[in-house]
Amino acid sequence: MDDHALLRYSRQIMLDQVDIEGQERLLAGHALVIGAGGLGSPVALYLAAAGMGRLTLADADEVELSNLQRQIAHATVDLGRNKAESAREAALALNPSCMIRALSDHLDGEALARSVAEADVVLDCTDRFSSRYAINAACHTAQVPLVSGAAIRFSGQLAVFDPRDPESPCYACLYPPGEEGGEALSCAESGVVAPLVGLIGSFQALEAIKLVSGAGTPHRGLSTFDGLGGQWRHFRVPRDPACPVCGSF
Repeated sequence: MDDHALLRYSRQIMLDQVDIEGQERLLAGHALVIGAGGLGSPVALYLAAAGMGRLTLADADEVELSNLQRQIAHATVDLGRNKAESAREAALALNPSCMIRALSDHLDGEALARSVAEADVVLDCTDRFSSRYAINAACHTAQVPLVSGAAIRFSGQLAVFDPRDPESPCYACLYPPGEEGGEALSCAESGVVAPLVGLIGSFQALEAIKLVSGAGTPHRGLSTFDGLGGQWRHFRVPRDPACPVCGSF
């Protein structure tokens, strides 16, 4: 790091759990962020600002007026633009030294597998069960840790799934395929309070920074947040030996 980088990241470097070595690991790290909406916006902005060296932002959607209530990476002038491109521009405005690639196509199949395999950590900021299952399977195959977030109405949740840890479950252990109760509810159908996505997305960014820098202990189990009551709850989630993705057969 040069003097400019040392000054930019000085408040993180002074943390014993990060220090120079952890910041250098961040600068050499690569995070794949799938979804550049309510969750992906704070994730992209905080990871870029914190010094994640490479970011890949994937989203096929365009910015709509109803997004601006909570998707803080986008502005009124971005209406009609691809969300990945808009979020890339916002993140680069915070930290032009971050290498950021925008993918404006829906990631699936071989493209998803390839993108996941290239990353050090994947952040699932989508809102569909079908996408979450595909991302989870790709992360398990590539042995790449997955930070999963969700937010709806006044309720949010976060979980970290690390296939490198033999005790860590995967997303399919938590929500077995066929038992999720149908397609995930969307904000368009159910609504969401604006700061909730910022809270959960910031939590996701924190876990990604910890995983890449080596600071602290990665989150385990499932955390849920009740925005109306202001309460967090934590649940232990064991690996399911019968899981179709990570189970032992």
